[in-house]
Amino acid sequence: MKQIVLASNNAGKLREFGQMLARADIEVLPQAHFNIAEAEEPHATFVENALAKARHAARLTGLPALADDSGICVRALGGAPGVFSARYAGEPKSDDRNNQKLIAELQGKGDRRAHYVAVLVFVHHADDPQPIICEGEWHGEIIDAPRGANGFGYDPYFLVPDLNQTAAEISAEEKNQRSHRGKALAQLMERLKLDV
Repeated sequence: MKQIVLASNNAGKLREFGQMLARADIEVLPQAHFNIAEAEEPHATFVENALAKARHAARLTGLPALADDSGICVRALGGAPGVFSARYAGEPKSDDRNNQKLIAELQGKGDRRAHYVAVLVFVHHADDPQPIICEGEWHGEIIDAPRGANGFGYDPYFLVPDLNQTAAEISAEEKNQRSHRGKALAQLMERLKLDV
């Protein structure tokens, strides 16, 4: 089984990537396994942050690295929280506080359209001159009351209109097929010429 390091300590992301890449005989190890702290994410775009995280993890482990920078972009908020999705309500990170802030910011706004964005960056080594970059989007809308117990982050508030279910109400399998991260990972698997 091939090993890659995931440049994240997010348990939800590790679970999703682990399930999907296991089918291609790839073991995903979190950077915490190597006692690596999370990289800085000072950039204004998902792609710049993901590239910085991938290079950081590859440099400190010597393994190929996969990084994801993702978030939710809400139309009525000018694309916010965007790259600040994980820390929207400040430090320490808190899904509950982030969701409370998002709902408060949307009070009185009629346009509830939102989309998740995931940018994946895979590097074979820290100085890889040609990183593989894949992007996926998942469109929906924000609801005021949470529904469902699956998923993480903004999932209980992210309604998928054609299902009339939130991202937290659907199964992990269906989420992996429909989600921003699932779409980006499918592109990555194809780019890496892996047969899932």
